[in-house]
Amino acid sequence: MNAPLTHSLDARYYTDPAIFENEMNGLLSRTWQFAGHVSQIPNVGDYFAFEIARQSLFCIRGRDEVVRTFYNVCQHRAHEMVTGTGNTRVVVCPYHAWTYELTGHLRAGPNIKAVPGFDRSGICLTEVRTEDFNGFIFVNLDDAAAPMDDWFPGVREELRDYVPNIDRLAPLEWVEVPESCNWKVSVENYSECYHCPTNHPTFAEGVIKPETYDIQPDKTGGYVLRHTTECQSLDKMTYPIDLASNEHAGDYRSWFLWPMFSFQCYPGNVLNTYHWRARDVDSCTVWRGWYTEDGAESDVIRNLAVQDRQTTVEEDIRLVESVHRGLKSRGYRPGPLVLDPGCGVMSEHSIATLQKWMREAVDG
Repeated sequence: MNAPLTHSLDARYYTDPAIFENEMNGLLSRTWQFAGHVSQIPNVGDYFAFEIARQSLFCIRGRDEVVRTFYNVCQHRAHEMVTGTGNTRVVVCPYHAWTYELTGHLRAGPNIKAVPGFDRSGICLTEVRTEDFNGFIFVNLDDAAAPMDDWFPGVREELRDYVPNIDRLAPLEWVEVPESCNWKVSVENYSECYHCPTNHPTFAEGVIKPETYDIQPDKTGGYVLRHTTECQSLDKMTYPIDLASNEHAGDYRSWFLWPMFSFQCYPGNVLNTYHWRARDVDSCTVWRGWYTEDGAESDVIRNLAVQDRQTTVEEDIRLVESVHRGLKSRGYRPGPLVLDPGCGVMSEHSIATLQKWMREAVDG
């Protein structure tokens, strides 16, 4: 007797504005989201502003060297505190000059001492859960969320094994990629390589061996998908690698952290990342990060970033935007996923897991 088929999600999960609003107020406000890298704020008082789930936030390094994240809003009359990046001894609201310590506690404000009963000790910028994950700063708007190591078991240690110099890395280049599709379409495309041999000739013939590619969900139930494959033969590689430099120099490994971030280790122990930001139900932005020690110049990494943007990224833009248009077709009927019991590159086991997470996020 044949097992029941697993069908893809209904189009409404990608096209319904109400579902997108549900995600903004639920999923994307209760999961770990990438904020930035510690190298962006190396000194006491360094800060940068950013946005998660339509909430303006900022990270800042305190005098105790702790990186904290706050909602970017004054507790007096709601003016935004900072913009962009910078350095400051104290955080001063531009509206009425209420001044906060780097810990977020109110320090002073014009004429507040004249107010009977005014107690500044009880006033503080609203802090957001923050974790340093091998130098990558993640935040979670849910104060009760489990730690990242519970969400993504083993990933912290595995990353350090595949990228032994990760503590010395800093961003060399960010590549911004706007896409006219729902964020889940883009994440799904990233999370399978069923399409790679047909659509990514440079990646499939000059970086990895597609026949060895596999993607597996976490065996302990964590919210991580692990991509594994071998490097292409050295005479076909589009950039030089030294197989003797590290035991994993000939491997490709990727850790997709649900819902919107992925670490990738290219052959040669080259770290790069993806992170997504949902703009609206029909569009998202993807950032590709490329890293070197101390952010030092590297022709190899610069050329890899150009190669990736002109080939794999450009090819994926066409794919995901076509899929998003297709999801709005009256003729679309969700078909069965290709679930090969042997897994491998031509199977969509990872998509079945990913769509389960997507369905649970919306339907509970």
